[in-house]
Amino acid sequence: MRYRRVNVECGTYFFTVNLAERKSTLLVDTITTLREMIRMVNTKNPFQIDAMMVLPDHLHAVWTLPPGDCDYSTRWMLIKAGFSMRILKGEQLNKSNALLEAEYEGGDQ
Repeated sequence: MRYRRVNVECGTYFFTVNLAERKSTLLVDTITTLREMIRMVNTKNPFQIDAMMVLPDHLHAVWTLPPGDCDYSTRWMLIKAGFSMRILKGEQLNKSNALLEAEYEGGDQ
């Protein structure tokens, strides 16, 4: 499935990110790791978290990006890869063992 992406500088975006294994409770079981990765990415690539809801197998987030910036995809890539690598603890990360789906639903608010 291909999603349409809207690039609005300093926009507010809504996202849904799913676990690859939808019957898992990994997100709530490892919430500390998820929080750490979000903080790390936010330190180097700032964004405002307006709202976030973490459920066992997916999360919803509303972000506002800084002026002149519409690169939310890099932020999600860093969060998802860092989270997966920390949980997998040294295993080589690839598409077959990624913990979060490669695609995510998102759009301009």
